[in-house]
Amino acid sequence: MHSLFNRTDVALILDRIGSLTPQSVRQWGKMTVSQMLAHCSLALEVACGKKPNPRPWLSYLFGPLIKKRILDEHRGWPKNSPTDKDFVILHEPDFATEKNRLTALVSQFFEGGRDKCTQYPHSFFGAMAPEEWAMFMYKHLDHHLRQFGV
Repeated sequence: MHSLFNRTDVALILDRIGSLTPQSVRQWGKMTVSQMLAHCSLALEVACGKKPNPRPWLSYLFGPLIKKRILDEHRGWPKNSPTDKDFVILHEPDFATEKNRLTALVSQFFEGGRDKCTQYPHSFFGAMAPEEWAMFMYKHLDHHLRQFGV
């Protein structure tokens, strides 16, 4: 299973982020490339414990079921999945700033390892072990990088 705790996987993700340009065009969804970079950075800030995110009541019912599906190695992340309102970027961020921010956060997550991973539960899936966070963040980044053709 791919993971942001795996050096090879991280190198490939960073290379793919490096391939993005301000002209990168989405294949589906609504975000611009700059909004996607900011969105992914927010998610990694949560995974690094920098930004706790509250759990809605529906997450207690459906979160554990969906978590299993998302973390299944053979399933891709569904296109046009709903985005938590706390992670929707409404403004148009600066591309270079967001690209650098995401690159730094991916590196920080990898370098921090299990000890620096958040202890907070995921806002929808609930309690997650560091290894689950690392797999989940890889899948999230992979999904959005595919969204922009890299």
